[in-house]
Amino acid sequence: MAKRSLLAKGLNASSPMTGDLHEGPPLVAFDFDGTLTVRDSFTAFLKWRVKPMRHFVGMVRLFPAAVAYVFDRNRGKIKAAAVREFLKGVPQEQLEREARAFAQSEAPRLFRPDALAVWRRWRSKGARLVIVTASPDIVVAPFARGLGADMLIGSRLAFDDRGRVAGWLDGPNCRGPEKVERLRATFGEDVRLAAAYGDTSGDHEMLQIAHEKGYRIFRGKPA
Repeated sequence: MAKRSLLAKGLNASSPMTGDLHEGPPLVAFDFDGTLTVRDSFTAFLKWRVKPMRHFVGMVRLFPAAVAYVFDRNRGKIKAAAVREFLKGVPQEQLEREARAFAQSEAPRLFRPDALAVWRRWRSKGARLVIVTASPDIVVAPFARGLGADMLIGSRLAFDDRGRVAGWLDGPNCRGPEKVERLRATFGEDVRLAAAYGDTSGDHEMLQIAHEKGYRIFRGKPA
């Protein structure tokens, strides 16, 4: 497995601090897609990086996976299918460059202004800000660095021994209970959040460990 440097370059990959509300700065978690942004960043990235016809053909090939999702509701499975279709074999360095270019190009059209206002409000209070997302961390990382996030927790892509996308996820899809498991692995079993913000059922478990629960409170659209 190729060594990955995703959380370097401005993001803290580990922290000795706990999430205790009574010790240290408050810990605040934001979902990314649909919460900080107006749409799913990963599907937008997959469409952005290829020509329209290639995207159309890829979506046609994903039709069986989409049908299977109707029955099994396995988001990790359909995400892995999209990774195989659109990203398998892409070198990690190339994918990181493309993710940076995508963030630079699309950030103004993705972020919700009211969500950013709350992000900045917590930052002004000295909070530790963590993005917890089901999207691949390699795609969200440039956005997280741009926001000045203290931590990014996301789904991980598997890479082969040549540093190319293998075509599946490295570990579980970071959604639902997995978000809390990843927070616990990072900040300790007794992690508690001063606030958490999300917009789908996949955020409910994370919201349950937060003092302030912000569910679908952001409605702003990019200017």
